[in-house]
Amino acid sequence: MPARTTRSSPSTPAFGEASTWRAVGNGWRQLFGDFRGLGVSFEWHEFSTLRDFDWASSFHPGSVELCLNLTGEAEVSAGSATAHFSAATAGFYRQGPTSLKAVRCGGGEHRFITVELAPEFLARQLAGIQGVHPLVVAAMDDRDPGSGVSEPVPLNARQLELVESLRHPPVLATAQTLWYRAKAVELMGEFFFRPAVSGELFCHRQQRVARDRVDAVRAKLRRDLTRIPPLEELAREVGCSPFYLSRTFSKETGQTIPQFVRQLRLERAAELLKTGRFNVTEVALEVGYNSLSHFSQAFHQAFGCCPGLYPLPLSAPAQRASSASASASVRR
Repeated sequence: MPARTTRSSPSTPAFGEASTWRAVGNGWRQLFGDFRGLGVSFEWHEFSTLRDFDWASSFHPGSVELCLNLTGEAEVSAGSATAHFSAATAGFYRQGPTSLKAVRCGGGEHRFITVELAPEFLARQLAGIQGVHPLVVAAMDDRDPGSGVSEPVPLNARQLELVESLRHPPVLATAQTLWYRAKAVELMGEFFFRPAVSGELFCHRQQRVARDRVDAVRAKLRRDLTRIPPLEELAREVGCSPFYLSRTFSKETGQTIPQFVRQLRLERAAELLKTGRFNVTEVALEVGYNSLSHFSQAFHQAFGCCPGLYPLPLSAPAQRASSASASASVRR
Protein backbone atom coordinates (compact mmCIF):
# COMPACT_ATOMS: atom_id res chain seq x y z
CA MET A 1 0.00 0.00 0.00
CA PRO A 2 1.58 3.32 -0.99
CA ALA A 3 2.64 5.59 1.83
CA ARG A 4 1.68 9.22 1.77
CA THR A 5 3.90 11.93 3.15
CA THR A 6 2.45 14.50 5.52
CA ARG A 7 5.49 16.76 5.60
CA SER A 8 4.91 20.19 4.18
CA SER A 9 6.75 21.29 1.06
CA PRO A 10 8.93 24.41 1.34
CA SER A 11 6.21 26.46 -0.37
CA THR A 12 3.40 25.16 1.88
CA PRO A 13 3.06 26.57 5.39
CA ALA A 14 3.27 23.93 8.11
CA PHE A 15 -0.11 23.05 9.61
CA GLY A 16 -0.62 24.16 13.21
CA GLU A 17 -3.65 23.87 15.46
CA ALA A 18 -2.55 25.98 18.42
CA SER A 19 -4.32 29.02 16.96
CA THR A 20 -7.62 27.11 16.92
CA TRP A 21 -7.48 26.36 20.63
CA ARG A 22 -6.27 29.83 21.60
CA ALA A 23 -9.92 30.89 21.64
CA VAL A 24 -10.58 28.65 24.68
CA GLY A 25 -7.55 29.78 26.66
CA ASN A 26 -5.31 27.19 28.28
CA GLY A 27 -7.70 24.33 27.62
CA TRP A 28 -5.42 22.48 25.19
CA ARG A 29 -2.07 20.78 25.69
CA GLN A 30 -0.12 18.03 24.02
CA LEU A 31 0.37 14.91 26.11
CA PHE A 32 2.79 13.17 23.78
CA GLY A 33 3.97 12.87 20.21
CA ASP A 34 4.60 14.74 17.01
CA PHE A 35 2.18 14.27 14.13
CA ARG A 36 4.68 15.15 11.43
CA GLY A 37 7.69 13.51 13.06
CA LEU A 38 6.35 10.39 14.82
CA GLY A 39 3.03 10.17 13.01
CA VAL A 40 1.02 10.19 16.24
CA SER A 41 -0.01 12.87 18.72
CA PHE A 42 -2.00 12.62 21.97
CA GLU A 43 -3.70 15.86 23.07
CA TRP A 44 -5.77 16.78 26.12
CA HIS A 45 -8.61 19.31 25.96
CA GLU A 46 -10.46 20.83 28.91
CA PHE A 47 -12.51 24.00 28.58
CA SER A 48 -15.96 25.54 28.85
CA THR A 49 -17.63 27.61 26.18
CA LEU A 50 -20.86 29.57 26.25
CA ARG A 51 -21.24 29.48 22.48
CA ASP A 52 -20.82 26.76 19.89
CA PHE A 53 -17.14 26.42 19.04
CA ASP A 54 -15.84 25.44 15.59
CA TRP A 55 -12.98 22.96 16.08
CA ALA A 56 -12.72 21.64 12.50
CA SER A 57 -9.64 23.76 11.79
CA SER A 58 -7.71 21.68 14.35
CA PHE A 59 -7.90 18.52 12.20
CA HIS A 60 -4.64 17.65 10.45
CA PRO A 61 -5.07 17.23 6.68
CA GLY A 62 -4.78 13.56 5.75
CA SER A 63 -5.13 12.38 9.33
CA VAL A 64 -7.41 9.96 11.11
CA GLU A 65 -8.32 11.43 14.48
CA LEU A 66 -9.74 9.37 17.33
CA CYS A 67 -11.81 11.38 19.81
CA LEU A 68 -12.14 9.97 23.33
CA ASN A 69 -14.93 12.17 24.66
CA LEU A 70 -15.38 12.30 28.44
CA THR A 71 -17.77 15.26 28.79
CA GLY A 72 -19.39 17.78 26.47
CA GLU A 73 -21.47 17.50 23.32
CA ALA A 74 -19.95 17.70 19.84
CA GLU A 75 -20.66 16.88 16.22
CA VAL A 76 -18.42 16.10 13.26
CA SER A 77 -19.97 15.98 9.78
CA ALA A 78 -18.77 14.74 6.40
CA GLY A 79 -21.40 15.45 3.79
CA SER A 80 -24.72 14.00 4.97
CA ALA A 81 -23.13 11.79 7.65
CA THR A 82 -22.85 13.24 11.15
CA ALA A 83 -21.10 11.71 14.16
CA HIS A 84 -22.56 12.91 17.45
CA PHE A 85 -20.33 12.74 20.52
CA SER A 86 -22.03 12.74 23.90
CA ALA A 87 -20.44 12.09 27.29
CA ALA A 88 -18.30 8.92 27.55
CA THR A 89 -18.23 8.08 23.85
CA ALA A 90 -15.47 7.51 21.29
CA GLY A 91 -15.34 7.76 17.53
CA PHE A 92 -13.02 8.73 14.72
CA TYR A 93 -13.04 10.73 11.53
CA ARG A 94 -10.82 11.33 8.54
CA GLN A 95 -9.86 14.76 7.24
CA GLY A 96 -9.48 14.60 3.46
CA PRO A 97 -9.26 17.44 0.95
CA THR A 98 -12.93 18.19 1.59
CA SER A 99 -13.01 19.82 5.01
CA LEU A 100 -15.03 18.25 7.78
CA LYS A 101 -17.52 20.37 9.69
CA ALA A 102 -17.23 20.18 13.46
CA VAL A 103 -18.77 21.98 16.40
CA ARG A 104 -18.35 21.79 20.15
CA CYS A 105 -21.73 22.72 21.62
CA GLY A 106 -21.90 25.75 23.86
CA GLY A 107 -23.14 25.76 27.42
CA GLY A 108 -21.10 22.87 28.84
CA GLU A 109 -17.71 21.65 29.97
CA HIS A 110 -15.64 19.79 27.40
CA ARG A 111 -13.07 17.20 28.49
CA PHE A 112 -11.65 14.91 25.83
CA ILE A 113 -8.50 13.41 24.36
CA THR A 114 -7.73 13.31 20.67
CA VAL A 115 -5.26 10.89 19.10
CA GLU A 116 -4.07 12.15 15.72
CA LEU A 117 -2.68 9.44 13.44
CA ALA A 118 -0.79 9.99 10.19
CA PRO A 119 -1.27 7.62 7.23
CA GLU A 120 2.33 6.33 7.52
CA PHE A 121 1.86 5.41 11.18
CA LEU A 122 -1.41 3.64 10.38
CA ALA A 123 0.19 1.74 7.51
CA ARG A 124 3.11 0.55 9.65
CA GLN A 125 0.71 -0.94 12.20
CA LEU A 126 -2.27 -2.05 10.11
CA ALA A 127 -1.24 -2.71 6.51
CA GLY A 128 -2.30 -6.21 5.43
CA ILE A 129 -4.48 -6.85 8.49
CA GLN A 130 -8.04 -7.95 7.74
CA GLY A 131 -11.12 -6.33 9.27
CA VAL A 132 -9.78 -2.79 9.55
CA HIS A 133 -12.52 -0.15 9.28
CA PRO A 134 -12.82 1.03 5.64
CA LEU A 135 -12.38 4.65 6.73
CA VAL A 136 -8.95 3.80 8.15
CA VAL A 137 -8.03 1.72 5.11
CA ALA A 138 -8.91 4.69 2.90
CA ALA A 139 -6.59 6.92 4.92
CA MET A 140 -3.67 4.59 4.15
CA ASP A 141 -4.39 4.68 0.41
CA ASP A 142 -3.72 7.76 -1.73
CA ARG A 143 -6.35 6.62 -4.23
CA ASP A 144 -9.24 7.45 -1.88
CA PRO A 145 -8.97 11.09 -0.78
CA GLY A 146 -12.45 11.46 0.73
CA SER A 147 -13.31 12.64 4.22
CA GLY A 148 -15.53 10.55 6.50
CA VAL A 149 -16.82 9.88 10.01
CA SER A 150 -17.42 6.74 12.05
CA GLU A 151 -20.36 6.17 14.35
CA PRO A 152 -19.35 6.94 17.97
CA VAL A 153 -19.69 4.13 20.52
CA PRO A 154 -20.05 4.25 24.33
CA LEU A 155 -16.88 3.94 26.37
CA ASN A 156 -17.02 1.03 28.81
CA ALA A 157 -15.43 1.10 32.27
CA ARG A 158 -12.18 -0.48 31.11
CA GLN A 159 -11.84 1.95 28.23
CA LEU A 160 -12.53 4.90 30.52
CA GLU A 161 -9.67 3.76 32.74
CA LEU A 162 -7.46 3.56 29.67
CA VAL A 163 -8.40 7.11 28.68
CA GLU A 164 -7.61 8.43 32.16
CA SER A 165 -4.22 6.69 32.15
CA LEU A 166 -3.21 8.64 29.04
CA ARG A 167 -3.09 11.81 31.13
CA HIS A 168 -0.88 10.25 33.80
CA PRO A 169 1.45 7.65 32.27
CA PRO A 170 2.42 5.06 34.93
CA VAL A 171 5.98 4.80 33.62
CA LEU A 172 9.23 6.75 33.85
CA ALA A 173 9.68 9.67 31.47
CA THR A 174 12.36 7.77 29.56
CA ALA A 175 9.82 5.00 28.83
CA GLN A 176 6.92 7.20 27.79
CA THR A 177 7.68 7.10 24.06
CA LEU A 178 7.43 3.32 24.09
CA TRP A 179 4.37 3.43 26.37
CA TYR A 180 2.40 5.94 24.29
CA ARG A 181 3.18 4.12 21.05
CA ALA A 182 1.85 0.92 22.61
CA LYS A 183 -1.28 2.78 23.75
CA ALA A 184 -1.83 4.09 20.22
CA VAL A 185 -1.77 0.51 18.92
CA GLU A 186 -4.07 -0.60 21.76
CA LEU A 187 -6.57 2.14 20.92
CA MET A 188 -6.52 1.16 17.26
CA GLY A 189 -7.30 -2.39 18.30
CA GLU A 190 -10.18 -1.15 20.46
CA PHE A 191 -11.86 1.11 17.92
CA PHE A 192 -10.57 0.66 14.36
CA PHE A 193 -11.85 -2.89 13.82
CA ARG A 194 -15.52 -2.09 14.19
CA PRO A 195 -16.96 -2.66 10.68
CA ALA A 196 -18.50 0.27 8.85
CA VAL A 197 -21.31 -2.01 7.65
CA SER A 198 -22.70 -4.82 9.79
CA GLY A 199 -25.97 -5.63 8.09
CA GLU A 200 -26.97 -1.99 8.21
CA LEU A 201 -25.55 1.02 6.37
CA PHE A 202 -24.26 3.85 8.55
CA CYS A 203 -26.79 6.32 7.12
CA HIS A 204 -29.65 3.89 7.81
CA ARG A 205 -28.39 3.28 11.31
CA GLN A 206 -28.31 7.02 11.94
CA GLN A 207 -31.91 7.28 10.79
CA ARG A 208 -32.95 4.47 13.13
CA VAL A 209 -31.13 6.04 16.08
CA ALA A 210 -32.79 9.38 15.30
CA ARG A 211 -36.23 7.77 15.26
CA ASP A 212 -35.53 5.96 18.52
CA ARG A 213 -34.50 9.22 20.18
CA VAL A 214 -37.62 11.01 18.96
CA ASP A 215 -39.85 8.15 20.11
CA ALA A 216 -38.23 8.23 23.55
CA VAL A 217 -38.80 11.99 23.84
CA ARG A 218 -42.42 11.72 22.76
CA ALA A 219 -43.04 8.99 25.32
CA LYS A 220 -41.47 11.10 28.09
CA LEU A 221 -43.51 14.18 27.14
CA ARG A 222 -46.73 12.17 27.32
CA ARG A 223 -46.06 10.95 30.88
CA ASP A 224 -46.69 14.23 32.70
CA LEU A 225 -48.15 17.22 30.88
CA THR A 226 -47.85 19.36 34.01
CA ARG A 227 -44.06 19.06 34.04
CA ILE A 228 -42.44 19.33 30.64
CA PRO A 229 -38.66 18.87 31.03
CA PRO A 230 -36.42 21.56 29.53
CA LEU A 231 -34.79 20.80 26.20
CA GLU A 232 -31.39 20.32 27.85
CA GLU A 233 -32.76 17.60 30.15
CA LEU A 234 -34.50 15.78 27.30
CA ALA A 235 -31.33 15.87 25.21
CA ARG A 236 -29.22 14.55 28.08
CA GLU A 237 -31.59 11.63 28.65
CA VAL A 238 -31.48 10.50 25.01
CA GLY A 239 -27.73 11.10 24.66
CA CYS A 240 -27.42 14.04 22.27
CA SER A 241 -27.09 17.82 22.23
CA PRO A 242 -30.14 20.11 22.56
CA PHE A 243 -29.45 21.53 19.10
CA TYR A 244 -29.26 18.05 17.55
CA LEU A 245 -32.44 16.88 19.34
CA SER A 246 -34.40 19.95 18.30
CA ARG A 247 -33.34 19.58 14.68
CA THR A 248 -33.96 15.82 14.63
CA PHE A 249 -37.38 16.08 16.29
CA SER A 250 -38.57 18.64 13.75
CA LYS A 251 -37.24 16.56 10.86
CA GLU A 252 -38.88 13.33 12.08
CA THR A 253 -42.25 14.74 13.15
CA GLY A 254 -42.76 17.93 11.15
CA GLN A 255 -43.27 19.78 14.45
CA THR A 256 -41.10 21.54 16.95
CA ILE A 257 -41.11 20.14 20.48
CA PRO A 258 -43.23 23.07 21.81
CA GLN A 259 -45.75 22.48 19.00
CA PHE A 260 -45.93 18.79 19.89
CA VAL A 261 -46.43 19.60 23.59
CA ARG A 262 -49.22 22.03 22.71
CA GLN A 263 -50.91 19.33 20.63
CA LEU A 264 -50.68 16.80 23.47
CA ARG A 265 -52.12 19.25 25.99
CA LEU A 266 -55.05 20.33 23.87
CA GLU A 267 -55.99 16.81 22.76
CA ARG A 268 -55.89 15.67 26.39
CA ALA A 269 -57.97 18.68 27.41
CA ALA A 270 -60.61 17.79 24.83
CA GLU A 271 -60.73 14.22 26.15
CA LEU A 272 -61.23 15.42 29.73
CA LEU A 273 -63.93 17.92 28.77
CA LYS A 274 -65.85 15.22 26.90
CA THR A 275 -66.19 13.20 30.13
CA GLY A 276 -68.14 16.04 31.77
CA ARG A 277 -66.41 15.34 35.08
CA PHE A 278 -64.11 18.38 35.11
CA ASN A 279 -64.65 22.10 34.81
CA VAL A 280 -62.49 24.27 32.56
CA THR A 281 -60.13 25.40 35.33
CA GLU A 282 -59.51 21.83 36.46
CA VAL A 283 -58.80 20.73 32.90
CA ALA A 284 -56.42 23.62 32.29
CA LEU A 285 -54.38 22.74 35.37
CA GLU A 286 -54.48 19.02 34.57
CA VAL A 287 -52.85 19.53 31.18
CA GLY A 288 -50.22 21.99 32.37
CA TYR A 289 -51.71 25.45 31.75
CA ASN A 290 -51.28 27.86 34.67
CA SER A 291 -53.16 30.64 32.91
CA LEU A 292 -56.84 30.07 32.21
CA SER A 293 -56.88 32.81 29.58
CA HIS A 294 -53.94 31.27 27.70
CA PHE A 295 -55.63 27.87 27.83
CA SER A 296 -58.93 29.25 26.54
CA GLN A 297 -57.21 31.12 23.71
CA ALA A 298 -55.19 28.06 22.62
CA PHE A 299 -58.25 25.78 22.86
CA HIS A 300 -60.41 28.13 20.82
CA GLN A 301 -57.71 28.42 18.17
CA ALA A 302 -57.48 24.63 17.93
CA PHE A 303 -61.11 23.54 18.22
CA GLY A 304 -63.11 26.58 17.09
CA CYS A 305 -64.94 27.13 20.33
CA CYS A 306 -64.33 28.07 23.95
CA PRO A 307 -63.51 25.15 26.27
CA GLY A 308 -66.64 25.92 28.30
CA LEU A 309 -68.79 25.06 25.28
CA TYR A 310 -66.96 21.85 24.41
CA PRO A 311 -68.09 19.29 23.37
CA LEU A 312 -70.46 20.99 20.96
CA PRO A 313 -74.12 19.91 20.99
CA LEU A 314 -75.38 17.70 18.19
CA SER A 315 -77.64 20.55 17.03
CA ALA A 316 -74.69 22.63 15.84
CA PRO A 317 -73.40 20.79 12.74
CA ALA A 318 -71.63 23.83 11.31
CA GLN A 319 -69.76 24.41 14.53
CA ARG A 320 -68.98 20.69 14.78
CA ALA A 321 -67.44 20.75 11.32
CA SER A 322 -65.36 23.79 12.26
CA SER A 323 -64.24 22.03 15.44
CA ALA A 324 -63.27 18.85 13.59
CA SER A 325 -61.27 20.86 11.08
CA ALA A 326 -59.48 22.73 13.87
CA SER A 327 -58.75 19.48 15.71
CA ALA A 328 -57.16 18.04 12.58
CA SER A 329 -55.01 21.16 12.20
CA VAL A 330 -53.67 20.65 15.74
CA ARG A 331 -52.40 17.21 14.78
CA ARG A 332 -50.67 18.38 11.62
